[in-house]
Amino acid sequence: RRRRRRAMAIARQVLCLSAFLALPLARAEPIRYSVAEEAESGSLVGKLAEDAGLTPPQLSARRARLLSEDGRQHLRLDRGSGRLLVAGRLDREELCAHSGTCMLPFELLLSDPLQFFRIEVDLEDINDHSPVFTKEQITFKIPETSDPGSRFPLEVARDPDIGSNAVQAYSISPQNEYFSVSYGTRSNGDKYLDVVLEKALDREEKAEMSFSVIAEDGGSPPRSGTVEISIIILDVNDNAPIFMQERYIGKVLENMPEGTVVLSVLATDKDAGVNGNISYELSQAVGQRDTAFVIDPRSGEIKITKPLDFEEADSHELIVMATDGGGLSAICKVLVEVVDVNDNAPELAVSSFSSPLPENTVPGTVVALFTVRDRDSGANGKISCALDDQLFFSLRPAYKNYYELVTVSALDREHTARYVLRVTAADAGSPPLTSTHTFTVDISDVNDNAPVFNQTSYTMYVRENNAPTVFVGAVSAADADVGLNAKVTYSLAPVPAAERPSCSCISVNSENGHVFVLRPLDYERLRQSEVTVSASDAGSPPLRANVTVRLVVLDENDNAPLVLYPAQDSSPASSELVPVSAEPGYLVTKVVAVDADSGQNSWLSYHLLRATEPGLFSVGVQSGEVRLKRPVTERDSVKHKLLVLVRDNGKPPLSATAALSALLLKDFSDVRLPHSSPPTDEQGDSLTTYLIVSLVFVSLLFLISSALFVARKVCKSKQLKAAHVLSGAHNPQSGLADAAAAGTLPRAYCYEISLTTGSGNSEFQFLKPILPSLPAQHCATGQGPQEQEQDFPCVPVSAEDMAPDNAGTLSAQEFNAL
Repeated sequence: RRRRRRAMAIARQVLCLSAFLALPLARAEPIRYSVAEEAESGSLVGKLAEDAGLTPPQLSARRARLLSEDGRQHLRLDRGSGRLLVAGRLDREELCAHSGTCMLPFELLLSDPLQFFRIEVDLEDINDHSPVFTKEQITFKIPETSDPGSRFPLEVARDPDIGSNAVQAYSISPQNEYFSVSYGTRSNGDKYLDVVLEKALDREEKAEMSFSVIAEDGGSPPRSGTVEISIIILDVNDNAPIFMQERYIGKVLENMPEGTVVLSVLATDKDAGVNGNISYELSQAVGQRDTAFVIDPRSGEIKITKPLDFEEADSHELIVMATDGGGLSAICKVLVEVVDVNDNAPELAVSSFSSPLPENTVPGTVVALFTVRDRDSGANGKISCALDDQLFFSLRPAYKNYYELVTVSALDREHTARYVLRVTAADAGSPPLTSTHTFTVDISDVNDNAPVFNQTSYTMYVRENNAPTVFVGAVSAADADVGLNAKVTYSLAPVPAAERPSCSCISVNSENGHVFVLRPLDYERLRQSEVTVSASDAGSPPLRANVTVRLVVLDENDNAPLVLYPAQDSSPASSELVPVSAEPGYLVTKVVAVDADSGQNSWLSYHLLRATEPGLFSVGVQSGEVRLKRPVTERDSVKHKLLVLVRDNGKPPLSATAALSALLLKDFSDVRLPHSSPPTDEQGDSLTTYLIVSLVFVSLLFLISSALFVARKVCKSKQLKAAHVLSGAHNPQSGLADAAAAGTLPRAYCYEISLTTGSGNSEFQFLKPILPSLPAQHCATGQGPQEQEQDFPCVPVSAEDMAPDNAGTLSAQEFNAL
């Protein structure tokens, strides 16, 4: 079997060789091109047809195509032009990784006749990658004793590019005198990167530092990558403790107690951590076996362990050693001088003492009596006493070494309730010894302060319709006294009968000053009220203070609007006359309404709620004026009914309605007809007939009455003639009365016509006669002498009475014309 397989393989090779020999000779040298990576699709690589000795038509005729070893078509052949073009994105790092050269081999195959050309395209690298470190930050912990030249390796930066586009150099930023960077290639070809220590470190000078190592390639423009380097310098015990002074001198009194601090020593160490921890100890006490001193190992305080005696030794010399945690030490000397002092201080003995004192104690009152003594003699036994600065007390010598503590001014417990008086007794020793005694004097209270309110007046608010006994606020008064003298009770101050309050509905709690309103209030009846609250203490006699409390009632929306015009009573609604020729904006009437509330609760707005013809009329929201919204047309009915809604601005709002009626008339005089509907033709004719009959009847009645009146006056004229002559001589105005009595003055009358709706009947009302204005003494007022002689009524008439009334009043001439 093996021989058979080998024979078959040899036969296959012979056949292939025969086929190869049958082909035309192929080109021995490949056609080479070069192109930069990342070239755009369609970029020209080379003129393949021309370099292969072919023409573009031959490429198409011989079915030329490109074959690659990996089967991926990175390039394409344009048969029309014979050019070799880039088919897609070419990434050298993806195709060839880190290889020094990147060659793309493929063949140009011609099918008819069979022929091929070998083609090689060199893919050139471009600088499209930046150097990258594996870590963004690296920390080195370096002992401060490290020698210059010490190296600390770093991983080199990675750059997929090759040649000059790869990493070329490293640098440090910012530059410093302690570190540099070293890089290169070892003999085996591996690259290295080290941080090199250039200068000895000193942690005490600088404990930490940081910088950046920058990797830069050789591209144009160059690209770079960065890694942050943090250096932590580890401490080494290379510094011994150092005392602040080489020699310390301290002084201590001979009678100072055990534990007294004589002085403190202090040593410093530049090292850190354990190497910088310092402990102190007394090395020896010169000339003494049993030392009387001890030192705190941490703070360095030197204290005495027993009282010192100046007569036994006037000084002590000590040696203090300071040792750090690393074993390094330093020493210093301490000289303690013992100072001789006066051994016995003055003594103070109290004979009598009075406390507490009433605050109304008179000046000069003796508070305490005491004596002072000193067991020493000479100057050390001579004593002087002094009282700390005081404005209310003083010391007064009594007898020998006796002193009195007395008051010098009035006391006030509210200002100071307790006085701490410090009396110091000092001898004349060198240095002098002193003793201090403290007298604590309490001041008892007297009721000398009236309560004081925390406000000069109070204003409290309550909404109307409140619940009974509602809380509205509180008054508060404080009394500077204490005890019963400071216990404040509250009450309403009595009010004189002549000044009775507007409201007796306010109550105050006697214990806490809470103010209550006892009954519901009505803002429309009562808007505010004032009372006087009295605060009284429990002293004897009690003191009191008064304050004014003003209660302001806040309005609630509890009153609906009230329509004043037109009147909304049981009578038929009044009719407004509107000429059919009126233009838009013509004022028909105005709805007048009021609201008993105040503020926004009384702000009224007017709205047309319902109308016979909604588009004909409009109502002013703020003014309530009813105006024509458009011109009147023939299609509009004569009678219109309107319903106007009047609404306030309260929450929730309250409202009322006003009913109106309007008549559209083509021709009317100044007469205002309060008809709810226009009269028909039959009603108009009947009205005219009634008017004529009534006019005739009234005219006849008037003529008969005038004739009777003239006849009566003529009969009486003879009887009054003599009296008129006599009185006329003295009273020139009487002639005017005579003329009136004789019927010589014209007497014109006006009539008022009232037409009721739907009845068609007319009613005449005689008005007062229009007379010329007569002097006041001739009117029937009881002031003129002619009063009993005049039988007709004298009515003073003003200009308003003489003017025609536009609201339905006709003059005589207009009536006759009608």
